[in-house]
Amino acid sequence: MTRAATPIRRRWSWPASLRARLLLGLLAAVACTALAQGWLAYQSALAEADALFDYQMQQTAYALRAGLPPNAQPSGSRVQPQYPNDELIVQVWSNEGLRIFESSLGALLPQRAVLGFTEVQVGASTYRVFSLQTPAQVIQVAHNLAARRTLARQLAWRALLPLAVMAPLLALILWWTVRRQLAPIERVRAQLAQRQAQDLAAVSDAGLPSEVQPLVQELNLLLARVTKAFAAQQHFVADAAHELRSPLAALQLQLTALRRAGDESTREQQLARLEAGLARASHLVAQLLQLARQEAGATSPAQPLQLQELVPLALADAAASAAQQGVELGWEPPGVDLPAVQGQAEALRILLRNLLDNAIRYTPAGGQVVVRLQAEGAQQVLTVADSGPGIAPAERERVLDRFYRASCSSRHTSGSGLGLAIAEAIARQHGSRLQLDADPELGGLRVRVVWGRGLALVPPTGIEPVSSA
Repeated sequence: MTRAATPIRRRWSWPASLRARLLLGLLAAVACTALAQGWLAYQSALAEADALFDYQMQQTAYALRAGLPPNAQPSGSRVQPQYPNDELIVQVWSNEGLRIFESSLGALLPQRAVLGFTEVQVGASTYRVFSLQTPAQVIQVAHNLAARRTLARQLAWRALLPLAVMAPLLALILWWTVRRQLAPIERVRAQLAQRQAQDLAAVSDAGLPSEVQPLVQELNLLLARVTKAFAAQQHFVADAAHELRSPLAALQLQLTALRRAGDESTREQQLARLEAGLARASHLVAQLLQLARQEAGATSPAQPLQLQELVPLALADAAASAAQQGVELGWEPPGVDLPAVQGQAEALRILLRNLLDNAIRYTPAGGQVVVRLQAEGAQQVLTVADSGPGIAPAERERVLDRFYRASCSSRHTSGSGLGLAIAEAIARQHGSRLQLDADPELGGLRVRVVWGRGLALVPPTGIEPVSSA
């Protein structure tokens, strides 16, 4: 036997449309307000109808008091009314308890009356009775409560009729108002929907409500950052293609020369050149990947670290290159223990390694490269100085650009122009900048990086386009 599938109950939720939410909220508020106002108006109309009927009963009694003679006597015979009516009953008693006057079915009322307003049960009907005493008579005016309530309800429903007509009209006005006020947002949506993928121009915020303008302005700022990032990416790809063209062309020439080598010694020489060219190309590609990763903000979360522990690791990485170039490495640690800073350890090792590689590359054989770490107040200053030719003041800012090579190098011109650019990108992510000047002790270039105690990784806000030389 197959069991019937249990129907799935879908849980109601607010619609995703802002217009639908506004309309539902406003219409619900209007409906609740209309119901509350209708109930209050209905109760108020009933109370006013009761007060009006009581007032009429009083005026009827006062009118009879003025029209009856004080010595009126009861008649001997009773005349049945021609038009029987039990909704309103009037009867007059003498002070001796004799009925002087009675209207339709007046005999139904009790002979004893309570002055003022009271309710009297007569058979299956309840009457609202007003009794008034004069020097010679007692006047009673009675109104059937069932008939009174019927009339009061009719008056109350008539009072609710304008509200019943105005509520749908008000809902229509609310729908039109919401649609008109949300028209600028729809215009912005249509404007964005009609754009091409490469169109990143700012969105016009003219005519938008003040609550929506900040959203559009932030969207325009985001579009500006995306435009800036795209432009930087195009520059980066163009510069990378330009820089890779020469090493690849050189590799092709070296491979052709290797094939044409006539003897073993020439072949070994061309093979060594080819291996060196491949190493340079691999190094260039690795630096391009490092730069792209740093500028894209692909770093690990910041954590506390000691700068004086990272420097020896970077010096160990650069020791082989320094020995090959005949450059002496030096390390001047701080005299006291420095507090930890927030940063990314691997990125900072890359920064130090690039600064050391740049200093070793442009320092003549027999020269020195010294790394210093010292405290300046609440800051920590990391310095990499060399005894090389240095960089002219006019070029110190430009060497931080990608692929730019200084014109004052002494003998090494095989650099890619990316080492300082990578170091600058890492320093910016850590809230710092590279400061280039001349070292007063060694005479060459000095690169300073200033770190604060509250140092933390700074999220990238876009890649700045740079030009290559």
